[in-house]
Amino acid sequence: MVPLAVCTLLVAPTASAQERTTAPTTGFEQTDGKRWTTPEEESEFLRAVDEVSEAVSVEEIGRSTQDRPLRLVRVGARSARTSVLFTCSQHGDEPSGREACLSSIRDLGLTDDPQVRELLRTTSLLFVPNANPDGNVANTRGNADGVDINRDHLALETPEARAIARVVRDERPDIVHDLHEYGAKPPYYVKDLLALWPRNLNTAEGVHGESERLSEEYVRPAVEDTGFSTGVYGIWTDPETGEPIKQVAGDGQERILRNTTGVKNAVGLLVETRVDPLTEEEQADPAVNNHRRVDSQLAGVGATLRMVSERGGEITAATARARLAGLRDQGPIYFGGADNEPPAPEQVDEDPPCGYRLTADQFGEVRDELALHGVRSIPGPDGSRVVPMRQEARSLVALLLDPRAEFRLADGEPLTC
Repeated sequence: MVPLAVCTLLVAPTASAQERTTAPTTGFEQTDGKRWTTPEEESEFLRAVDEVSEAVSVEEIGRSTQDRPLRLVRVGARSARTSVLFTCSQHGDEPSGREACLSSIRDLGLTDDPQVRELLRTTSLLFVPNANPDGNVANTRGNADGVDINRDHLALETPEARAIARVVRDERPDIVHDLHEYGAKPPYYVKDLLALWPRNLNTAEGVHGESERLSEEYVRPAVEDTGFSTGVYGIWTDPETGEPIKQVAGDGQERILRNTTGVKNAVGLLVETRVDPLTEEEQADPAVNNHRRVDSQLAGVGATLRMVSERGGEITAATARARLAGLRDQGPIYFGGADNEPPAPEQVDEDPPCGYRLTADQFGEVRDELALHGVRSIPGPDGSRVVPMRQEARSLVALLLDPRAEFRLADGEPLTC
């Protein structure tokens, strides 16, 4: 068990004295939170960390709409029994996640704590530190074309979402921790950090359970232990009783990374820190507000690492069982509803097709997206293509190709075997 060292690592790095002196710093750190790290500073920071740490490697996984680099940073083992992916600042005007990921990469890469080094020996920690570099430069939610990347994890129309899909396909992470920010709605929606798991009903039971545990038993308690308030994303609460009074976001929509992650059999977590300064101190000094946003993100990252250290075996067992269940091709498919919203009868298929046939033209239009999702197909007659349901991400096939799916790529012909 590695609870305290991992959980506090990102607040108080355990690098050696010499490494602390020579460790690269971000623009955010150099200015004590007065401004965010620039793209040029980010590039130099990652280059420097890669150079001084044998545990860190940086690779380019794509280019943004405006041809900026999309990077994947690996900390720890390249081939490991457990892997965790942190996607940082998919929305360009939500910078605290990016800052938390950058400093986490350095602090993990330079640690000399024996317990944390053991975690890195058995775990591959993956970071996409700036998932929307064009939006980051422009300070916009969407990418350079105005597309919300976090609504593109099924269609994969943006180069940014395609890069993330490629990482998920190739690295097969057991956990995907997605860092965001949100706007407050006083007095009902003001917590320092909100969290949420995959609500999509196609998420395997074990994966759903570990996802909810990550939020409710690890991340939220750890954030509260550091002095910040927490809540469930999308739920307004009564300021006096704390009881939920309204749901404003956080459904089971499968094209959102949190839910796509669950459908792809990985434990998922969305975290959102509050942008708005609410205290007098935060209003008087933007740096104070900025530090709160980043520090609460760091506490969340540390809590995810703590869960991996304590429950890595249970997590990998849950994701493995979910993948095997897909290969057995059994059970219903859900085209609506969520874990807190029962689906309508017409949204549940108790006896789904065994696959979908695509015409040659249809397959030509979606073959790249199917490949990025890791969905396999086999040749059919007359140039057609058959996509069987019997694969690891079984429910994903239906959500991509069934005429009943809201965000489908094509209207496949359902097959009965």
